[in-house]
Amino acid sequence: MTEAAFTPRVFSGIKPSGGLTLGNYLGAIKRWVGMQGPEFETIYCVVDLHAITVWQDPATLADATREVAAGLLASGIDPDDSILFNQSQVPAHVELAWIFNCVARVGWMNRMTQFKDKAGKNTEKVSLGLYAYPALMAADILAYHGTHVPVGEDQKQHVELTRDIAAKFNHDYKVDFFPLTNPVIEGPATRVMNLRDGTKKMSKSGESDMERINMTDDADTISKKLKKARTDPEPLPDTLKGLKDRPEARNLVDIYAGLADMTSEAVIAEYAGAGWGRFKPALADLAVAKLSPISDEMSRLMADPAEIDRLLAKGAERAEAVAGPILQKTYDIVGLVRSR
Repeated sequence: MTEAAFTPRVFSGIKPSGGLTLGNYLGAIKRWVGMQGPEFETIYCVVDLHAITVWQDPATLADATREVAAGLLASGIDPDDSILFNQSQVPAHVELAWIFNCVARVGWMNRMTQFKDKAGKNTEKVSLGLYAYPALMAADILAYHGTHVPVGEDQKQHVELTRDIAAKFNHDYKVDFFPLTNPVIEGPATRVMNLRDGTKKMSKSGESDMERINMTDDADTISKKLKKARTDPEPLPDTLKGLKDRPEARNLVDIYAGLADMTSEAVIAEYAGAGWGRFKPALADLAVAKLSPISDEMSRLMADPAEIDRLLAKGAERAEAVAGPILQKTYDIVGLVRSR
């Protein structure tokens, strides 16, 4: 089997820890929606097992899982065109992760910058899961022979690790079984920044709610947050280079571009010389027009959690049909005996 023989298949996941933000939408979900169609098989997952690398209140985790699923559905993920499920309903993820724990090297894990960022100085006190979760992330992708993963720049290292694991497995067992997955990093707002500090990523866990746009925010709240977003006193320049040392300004331009399906250069061309009194209201109106229908649909979906669960169960059955044979073939390659 050569790499060209793999079915073009997109896999990506989102963690249900805290609510969805505009950063999740522009950095991931909107691109996931756009990748649906004849070019790829698309598989999207609420990665609830990744969430428990740090302690989660069980009831809160269950609610957050359903909220993320509602956000994906409301944003345009079609459960008939795409496979949509939550990770813990498909055991192949954790079974393949153990195989990959035995393939990956400790040195590779030690180089993962996200672990260092999250653990900080407390590396001896964090869970083993937080340290080893990149192997589970590789299993998430490779359990489906995922060939493409839409990610933000900060997740590129995890896809590179997935490629390393696939390459080492193939080499060690003298097979060409797992594809070398390609990260897909594109678009003007793949990394949406904090509305109060343009040097920090927009986060679900930021101290102030004014730092982020939540996907459940109503129209008035969306408008208020964007109009109060931090900027600088200078008008917009006539070229994108003029935003080099203006992180808050660049962030708002990128957000506009992402919502409007424009390039950041095109936004600058349209608003060159404009002050914030003109640009911020235009951005707020655009954001309300794009996000309010999603927020309304999320509310409707979350009022019927049983229907969300039904759709996730249906997706899990479809996911299992893809991942099961790949896992079984992996066991055969490794030499694991299964006599029942």
